[in-house]
Amino acid sequence: MLLASSIFLITLLFVIWQPRGLQIGTTAVIGAVVAYALGAVHYEDLFVVWEIVWDATFAFIGIILLSLVLDEIGFFEWAALKMAKFSKGSGIKMFIYSILLGSLVSALFANDGAALILTPILLSQMHVLKLNVKTILAFLLAGGFISDSASLPFVFSNLTNIVTANYFDIGFVEYFAHMIVPFVVSVVITTVVLFLVLRNDIPKTVDIDLLTDPDSVLKNKNLFYLSWGFLALLLAGYFIGDAYNIPISVFALGGGLLFLLIASLYKTVEPLHIIKNAPWQVVWFSLGLYIVVYGLKNAGLTESISGVLYSLDAQGNLIAVVGTGFISAILSAFMNNMPTIMVMDIALEDIGNQAMIYANIVGCNLGPKMTPFGSLATLLWLHTLEKKGISIGFWQYSKFGLIVTPPVLLVVLLTLVF
Repeated sequence: MLLASSIFLITLLFVIWQPRGLQIGTTAVIGAVVAYALGAVHYEDLFVVWEIVWDATFAFIGIILLSLVLDEIGFFEWAALKMAKFSKGSGIKMFIYSILLGSLVSALFANDGAALILTPILLSQMHVLKLNVKTILAFLLAGGFISDSASLPFVFSNLTNIVTANYFDIGFVEYFAHMIVPFVVSVVITTVVLFLVLRNDIPKTVDIDLLTDPDSVLKNKNLFYLSWGFLALLLAGYFIGDAYNIPISVFALGGGLLFLLIASLYKTVEPLHIIKNAPWQVVWFSLGLYIVVYGLKNAGLTESISGVLYSLDAQGNLIAVVGTGFISAILSAFMNNMPTIMVMDIALEDIGNQAMIYANIVGCNLGPKMTPFGSLATLLWLHTLEKKGISIGFWQYSKFGLIVTPPVLLVVLLTLVF
């Protein structure tokens, strides 16, 4: 346990610290190599980990490629400008609409996509509107929080969802049926809590006349209109594929590559540019960290957690669900939700309480918001802001996350019980 824990903690430290520009994916892969070299994981473990994460990995690549192409043609900027125009100059409406936009992007294009793509667009828009620093920070904090708290409804909305759905053989439709209500409740309660916490920094009015016309940012209107139909067909494909047990990555990766081809035929994007600039470090981070974490499993961590979960299950469904959700949340906040989801899935395998499985997902999606290193989406969000000249300190973020996360998490978990 000491060896596996040390490798994990050092790897996570370097992921957060990023000395001399060392990227998160490179760090995670180095950690995986060290774990293998020192015997924390074994040769056969690599295949077990790959069996768990391959579908999530390919699906993530597809979703990000699709998101990048849509971003390139102006899809998300158009949506952000439309959102602002709908506010009709009301700062409160713009705040609420920006959260709703973030929730839709997170749900349909994954939380990491929302953090990578929507954040710089909203930041640019805030500067055009000449908002003060506190107001900009309020909008950014709300956008960063909703990227994870809204990543519940579909299997592809978060890597944690895909890994868990595959591990427990949960179909696309079955997953959606269980998580659509928690998603709606999460968006509503998140919006309320964020408004209450940040209301003093939200202006009463904004000058939307400073913003450009939404249609002016579109590179190709025909492709833009086509994209709506393509997204509708792709979403339908996920539901149809579920009936035939087709892996989600077939549609996600296939859809991403197909739309990249279509956009290139319209001469709107450069395929090599899109592929080159895709966040491949995120992929290496995911694969590498999962291998590092499997060393913790080999050292007996999952058995210890499983004993606690069995005790919770014996106390009734309410205690089991809330307890599981908060354990996942706390572990995610301090050891990142990527390793937490694997550890918790393995620990829950023999308990047989489906509500606890969904509680684990909720905890791993919302709990990371308590610290800046709890989720990959938050790390990407902070990195994106830092490149734009905005630095949010550890205590500044954690104070916000610890205030907002627990009440939202508790309410969403209760939807799994009642």
